[in-house]
Amino acid sequence: MPERTAPVDFSSLIREGDLVVCGQATAEPVTLTEALMARAGDLPCFRMMIGPVFSDTFFAACAPNVSFQSYGVIGNARRLAKAGRLDVIPSNYSAFCSDFAARRHQADVVLVQLAESEGRLSASLSNDYVIDAARGARLVIAEINPDAPFTFGAEWPEGLTIHVRVPARRPPVEFALPPLDEVSRRIAANAASLIADGSTLQFGVGRIPDAILSSLSHARNLGIHSGLINDAAVDLIARGAVTNAEKGIDPGITVTNQVIGTQRLYRFVHENKAVAVRPASYTHGQGVLARINRLVAINSALQVGLDGSVNSETLNGIAVGAIGGQLDFVRGANASPGGRAIIALPATASDGTSRIVTDVETVTTPRADVDAIVTEWGIAELRGCGLAERARRMIAIAAPGHRDALSAQLRGSLR
Repeated sequence: MPERTAPVDFSSLIREGDLVVCGQATAEPVTLTEALMARAGDLPCFRMMIGPVFSDTFFAACAPNVSFQSYGVIGNARRLAKAGRLDVIPSNYSAFCSDFAARRHQADVVLVQLAESEGRLSASLSNDYVIDAARGARLVIAEINPDAPFTFGAEWPEGLTIHVRVPARRPPVEFALPPLDEVSRRIAANAASLIADGSTLQFGVGRIPDAILSSLSHARNLGIHSGLINDAAVDLIARGAVTNAEKGIDPGITVTNQVIGTQRLYRFVHENKAVAVRPASYTHGQGVLARINRLVAINSALQVGLDGSVNSETLNGIAVGAIGGQLDFVRGANASPGGRAIIALPATASDGTSRIVTDVETVTTPRADVDAIVTEWGIAELRGCGLAERARRMIAIAAPGHRDALSAQLRGSLR
């Protein structure tokens, strides 16, 4: 189908009650989403399914006929959540993706950003749920972006119809690494002591994962099998710390589900056969993760309870985070030979309150799955510990100014 050069006129394409699904994070097809949001107030009522948001696309859409859904509150999606406009689906990322394949989520219209090389198409920066969503959609609209990298593993399936093609009007969304601070560096130094040569890394997006990756330049024969890769991963690969030689699967290949970073990262992954952007069924699949040698899952949290329960979703009853792939990878690391599951977080929140609490308000990772909790004050090794010993170890890595209060609250709860 030839490309349209004029903007897509969504007035004839969106129907009452439609679920519109678009690529997430840096894979957002901004030419299409901006055109859709510009006309949103003139369209029938429809729902918009989004993931992490790193653009400003959706915040001018004040029309009451548009509702938003997501599997979490990540990036600029927090602005929609704060305005009460985001309905959160509490789901592991792997299950959220598989729900499209099983048609539990039924997309009507799919908007996707694709890269093209020698007549081949690739989903480029994210091999998430859009391909499965497109299989059952009434309408698939693709934005062909010449600045998007062609990635292997994310090839657009032959025979999967694209109904409308349009050229992109801007490069892909970028997400730059946040600057590191002293707390992140101290957390990273503690976490790095748990990561042996030959480990395979999984990590998320944010200051703490970046700090941990930056602290591993001395390591040898690391591998990467992750939900995402970023610019910090390129640094680690460039230093020779990553060889992917000891993973047990995919030798020599960095495996990821998403590519989230800057043009430097995009140039690195473009037609790079040493990088595979694979679907969540592979990157997050428990059977796959259990085959990886020494998988180290590095994730963060909003709170951790004295029993080890992890909250990465809500504060004061408000959704401000996500389940994401945390539980997928924690359980995968626990099943991996020699694996470690690290939850790393600052001991103190920006408002001065303790992130180590007696009880979390939402349980993202149950205490039965927890392994090691890391703050700037140390490491709490919790696997195999009873509740009393867990509490003692958790208090020891809380900020010193909060330890007495936590001890007193613990004693009060035991009466």
